[in-house]
Amino acid sequence: MLLLFMGVVGFAHAQIVTITDIETGRPLDLVSMTSKSTRAFTTTNAEGQADISKFADSEQIEFRLLGYKTKYENYAQIQNLNFKIQLAKTNINLDQVVISATRWEQESEDIPVKIAVISSQDVAFQNPQTAADLLTLSGKVYVQKSQQGGGSPMIRGFSTNRLLYTVDGVRMNNAIFRGGNLQNVINLDPFATENTEVLFGAGTVIYGSDAIGGVMSFSTIKPQLSLTDKPLVSGKAVTRYSSANNEKTGHFDVNVGWKKWALVTSISSWDYDHLRQGSHGPDDYIKPIHVQRQDSTDVIITQEDPLLQIPSAFSQINMMQKLRFKPNEQWDVQYGFHYSETSPYGRYDRNTRYKNGTLRYAEWNYGPQKWMMNNLSVNHKASNVAFDEVTLRLAFQNFQESRIDRALNKDDRTVNEENVDAYSANLDFTKSFSHNNKLFYGFEYILNDITSIGSITEISTGNVSPAGARYPNSTWSSIAVYANDEYQISEKFTAVAGLRYNQFVIDSDFSNNVDFYPLPFTEAKINNGSLTGSLGAVIRPTDSFVINTNFGTAFRSPNVDDVGKVFDSEVGGVTVPNPDLKAEYAYNFDLGIAKVFGDVVKIDVTAYYTILENALVKRDFQLGGQDSIIYQGELSSVQAVQNAAVANVYGIQAGLEIKLPAGFSISSDLNYQVGEEELDDGSTSPSRHAPPLFGFSRLNYRANKLHLQFYAEYMSERKHNDLPFEEKTKVELYALDANGETYAPSWYTLNIKASYDLSNVFTISTGIENLEDTRYRPYSSGISAPGRNFIFSLRANF
Repeated sequence: MLLLFMGVVGFAHAQIVTITDIETGRPLDLVSMTSKSTRAFTTTNAEGQADISKFADSEQIEFRLLGYKTKYENYAQIQNLNFKIQLAKTNINLDQVVISATRWEQESEDIPVKIAVISSQDVAFQNPQTAADLLTLSGKVYVQKSQQGGGSPMIRGFSTNRLLYTVDGVRMNNAIFRGGNLQNVINLDPFATENTEVLFGAGTVIYGSDAIGGVMSFSTIKPQLSLTDKPLVSGKAVTRYSSANNEKTGHFDVNVGWKKWALVTSISSWDYDHLRQGSHGPDDYIKPIHVQRQDSTDVIITQEDPLLQIPSAFSQINMMQKLRFKPNEQWDVQYGFHYSETSPYGRYDRNTRYKNGTLRYAEWNYGPQKWMMNNLSVNHKASNVAFDEVTLRLAFQNFQESRIDRALNKDDRTVNEENVDAYSANLDFTKSFSHNNKLFYGFEYILNDITSIGSITEISTGNVSPAGARYPNSTWSSIAVYANDEYQISEKFTAVAGLRYNQFVIDSDFSNNVDFYPLPFTEAKINNGSLTGSLGAVIRPTDSFVINTNFGTAFRSPNVDDVGKVFDSEVGGVTVPNPDLKAEYAYNFDLGIAKVFGDVVKIDVTAYYTILENALVKRDFQLGGQDSIIYQGELSSVQAVQNAAVANVYGIQAGLEIKLPAGFSISSDLNYQVGEEELDDGSTSPSRHAPPLFGFSRLNYRANKLHLQFYAEYMSERKHNDLPFEEKTKVELYALDANGETYAPSWYTLNIKASYDLSNVFTISTGIENLEDTRYRPYSSGISAPGRNFIFSLRANF
């Protein structure tokens, strides 16, 4: 009853501000309003409205939205404007927005590391097919693909389990995230993503293990409350078609909000046919044959269209349900349910492997990839000795994946099934000691429970028998305490320091594999701790000039994939368990400079250097004194993950923006990285996850309801001698040079996108990707990119 009374009183005195675009008059949602004097913060809803009653005593209120000029008003001025604010689009700014990639809501101008923001407007215009494709919109993240149903980001020379994913502040990485390429990012729904932030460099202090190369933070649609007696109903419906894979996509979401309660429902469905590659490029990428099962026999089929990459078709469905209860300004409770499921889909690079002059596999597929998350967050604002704001996040996630393979003309189908139950709890606090000193601190507990099953099915009879599992049945847990202090020494200088202590424990039981492999042990236990820290500064000599510098340490604890995996990682080789592993550590230094010249030109350059010690890498190994074992009927050399190397990665990220007259603008992003990894003999090899130089360049035109963009995407060549040691023999991935050796050719594509607002409700989008129908394959990918691709999309916002 007390909470209900407080809610009634709070809304009885509500004062509503409405924020619109000065040119179009359209309401602007997600505009952030902050006051440093009163420490108040809020954002606008879909109608561009927000309650600013708590700002009544503010000396100054900041209105910020990416792509718009920041505006400053006091409460009296807003009253004089009849509580109506108009924002004008900016030519160029220094990306001074409110971000949450640091777990807490902070202003990006106070963060000493590079952050890229991908807004829902960017997603709506570019129409990425998956969340992996969404990440490429930043121009700063490279994505590798082994099949159409996937996407493995690479950031600053690191990938897979050395990068961290978060969804609504919850860690997505689990204990079987592998060192090979990961596909889990496709579980996320681009249509239901409100904002995506990529934090580059070490993020371990806030997020713990794995955050070595960067953090990808996805914020999904947040339920919005009504600020009046009338329910707030908003949402969108989208339909899309793409020609390169005959894509048929549909999405619908709706928000219904009352004064204290709100809910969001979202559903998306995708259907992709086999992907067609381009007509002009290396013939080495063409595999015009595939296997079909006909009358109990494996038959190799020659395709009518040799450019089709078969098998690569798949479908996917995503659902999200969120519920919000905000009884007053002090309490905000949100619950979210997420579910994603793919159809089975072929791993294209494995299906193109040859043996004895013919295809090696009759089938090599991933089973349905399923992800489910329940997430409860409770936010409380108060003013006491311990905190001004506290957030409790409780989450349960379930991951299900499987691998199915069968050799050509063989009767035995091998199936590996994995199930991970992931529990997490975070308690995060914010405390301001003065207007220029803010402390963020918190506690975290994570528990992963892993179950792994192997089986062999005789497809002629249907008989199923047990087989070796991919992983031991295991638990992986982590407990941590962390703190981050932000101190504004002056208006032009902000210092940030952080510290984290993390204890991690692995308990693995190999009894599910002792009957199948000559394991000299039946269990593995690891219990270790890690201390990491960071120190950075933001210097702003002028409003148009900013310097960021940061030194941070990071770690990745061994997980169950490192300790216990059994897998045929390459032809003639098998990866086996190694229980004697320790955490790897990274030391990272960043220096960034951004400068705006005359509100017309912006230059942004960041240099970085990372040293990785005790690197967990795959090396030759012995299992029970044997350097080779029989795996799936073949004698295979034994390898295992070991703390056996030092790696160095350095590079430059550069950006350029130029605003031209008459609605035109130019922007470009360029990424250069070099990675070196120590080999067994003391020599070095290029790092597998440091791609060649890549970038994006764009020419934009905006006029009222029309937005046009012509852009180029490109990557430089990687010669055979510059390929990583373990990549040189992978003929299924790379083209062959004049000497018959593998290499990654350079490539570029020319593309055009357009959108037009038919009304305040309907927007039509179209585009042509890869105008020249180039046949190309991004570095390290096992499937070629789409050829010429026509895209058509219709969106309704209500």
